[in-house]
Amino acid sequence: MKPLRAIPLALLLGLALAQGTYVPKGYTLTPYLSAKPVRSFKEAKAVLKPSTDYRAVLETTAGRLVIDLYEAETPKTVNSFVFLALNRYFDGLAFHRVVEGFVVQGGDPNTLRDDPAAWGTGGPGYGFGLEVTPKLTFDAKGVLGMARTQDPNSNGSQFFITLQPTPNLNGLYTVFGKVVEGMAVLDKIARGEPPAKPTRMTRVYIVQKAK
Repeated sequence: MKPLRAIPLALLLGLALAQGTYVPKGYTLTPYLSAKPVRSFKEAKAVLKPSTDYRAVLETTAGRLVIDLYEAETPKTVNSFVFLALNRYFDGLAFHRVVEGFVVQGGDPNTLRDDPAAWGTGGPGYGFGLEVTPKLTFDAKGVLGMARTQDPNSNGSQFFITLQPTPNLNGLYTVFGKVVEGMAVLDKIARGEPPAKPTRMTRVYIVQKAK
């Protein structure tokens, strides 16, 4: 009898992810890199493949968001976001700052703690600079941007999604994607700074297709 061949971890994770998972038409699942959430890194490893289109699926307690990522225009930012998602970094995190008529903001691992005073101050352990592209602007509801401090090199894991056009942010923050499915979900995310009962991301995963 021939010995059983070991199944690669990436394949196992991909199979597990495929159960009960929404995949937009034409896309395939990108296997996780970790079996459980990892939330501390020295840097984001290169994970993007050439000639590949990426989208992020955010399953939240308010519903599902599908976001087209701008990997061609903002490769460093998208690579970091995809790297973190593939390590399950965002799973369980809350939208800790939700301002009506402005933005919903999330991506801080401190929102797993019971101390709201610390929410909005956390990150992945590394930072990187802006990727401002003139043709990408905060011109509509559903635009995905990187949150940061006053330091332009402080991009990390926190991101925001606009609730209406916010041209005052143009040139100051990186635009790296846009909601293409689930726009109505943005209206259901709990408001507040922070919300009393925040909406959480139950799972964030990546899908891809060849360009």
